[in-house]
Amino acid sequence: MEDNNRIARFLLTFFLGFLGSIIINHGSLKPVGWKSRTLSYLFLGFITCGIYELVASICNISFDPTKERNISYFKD
Repeated sequence: MEDNNRIARFLLTFFLGFLGSIIINHGSLKPVGWKSRTLSYLFLGFITCGIYELVASICNISFDPTKERNISYFKD
C-alpha cells in the first residue's frame, strides 16, 4: 500500500503542485507523523518556474518516514 501512496503523492504534486499538497495533507495519503510543505510548493514553485515542484515530486517517491528530514515534508 505504501508504494501506491508514494506514486499517488508523486502524481499529485507533479501535476497539481500546491493543490496536490493540500490534497495529500487532508487525505489518507499523508504519511503518519509528517505534513507536506504546502506553502513551499506554492512560493518556491512559482519562483523557480516549477523546478522545485519537480524536485519535491521526485522526492515523494524516495520519502522515508524513518529519516529525520525529507525535502518536501516536515514532522507533524
